[in-house]
Amino acid sequence: MIVGLSGGVDSTVAALLLRRSGWDVQGLFMSNWEEDDDAYCTAAQDFQDARAVAAELGIALHRVSFAREYREHVFAHFLREHAHGRTPNPDVLCNREIKFGVALAWARRLGAAHFATGHYARLVPAPDGTALCKARDALKDQSYFLHAVARTHLAQTLMPLGELEKPAVRELARRAGLPVFDKRDSTGICFIGERPFREFLGRFLVRTPGPIESSEGERLGMHQGLAFYTLGQRSGLYIGGRSGRAEQPWYVAAKNAARNTLVVVQGHDHPLLWSCALTAGGWHWLAPPRHEPCRCSVKVRYRQSDQAARLEPLADGQVRVVFEQPQRAVTPGQYAVAYEGERCLGGGVIESVTPALRQRAAA
Repeated sequence: MIVGLSGGVDSTVAALLLRRSGWDVQGLFMSNWEEDDDAYCTAAQDFQDARAVAAELGIALHRVSFAREYREHVFAHFLREHAHGRTPNPDVLCNREIKFGVALAWARRLGAAHFATGHYARLVPAPDGTALCKARDALKDQSYFLHAVARTHLAQTLMPLGELEKPAVRELARRAGLPVFDKRDSTGICFIGERPFREFLGRFLVRTPGPIESSEGERLGMHQGLAFYTLGQRSGLYIGGRSGRAEQPWYVAAKNAARNTLVVVQGHDHPLLWSCALTAGGWHWLAPPRHEPCRCSVKVRYRQSDQAARLEPLADGQVRVVFEQPQRAVTPGQYAVAYEGERCLGGGVIESVTPALRQRAAA
């Protein structure tokens, strides 16, 4: 059994529980972002923490770099999407391509029959194969990020934390005397960490300034490049007090790539921020594919509550999602993930959205 050991409390407790259950456990530490001048990446400290944990548990620890694979299969896509004005979620590709891709293959080459992680999700046997289900801890559930992993790979995986809540995980680590029991959770971009996003992205993408306009076409300021903004964004626009209007916050409502224009509106609930439907491409099923419209719940971002919707399978692997209630700031490049109760049905990349205003006008 190979456990992906990141140096954090979650993967540590996953290894602890498997060790206690009688598994022959070894750890795998992945360092996949190699920037010597980077003050934000915590890989060096994380590796030291993983070494300390492995020593405490009495397990071997392997260290491997998948930096090339990460740049080619995750980070390059991340940059391409931003360059086209979309907002990708690298954690989804990181899971599919790295953690449950090359890392799983590496574990198999070592002779491991199973791979384990500290993800908060449940893998449940079902008549059609392994089912990916939500974690018991709704606040930590990570099934959204796992929807693109191949079912055959999930079948070779264990996720021991799926039935636990985060406070219980920390308490297990504390009682076992593991030094990372109170280590803060990692945040930010997968393997890269939390950092000033615009500054980081500016290291790799050319800035292409253009106008910021209201939905009525009034020029309000200048943006630094459409790649540096996302739909629904409020901070970093620097146009407050310049328009002579009432001092309500401005939000990004659209990107006009043809004119290199950022369109903004005032008010958190402005109608132009809402969509009634979306089309998702490259849909990946984690359940038997549906060929007819069906009712389910859908998330269009991590931590969003379940939203009632109808799935309508289309040609070429696309799926149309029609919501019962309009959704705010549905963002192309992000993922729509569908659920039936606790089970994740699968998901796809949001390609386009139908504004709620258009639906009202048609009515």
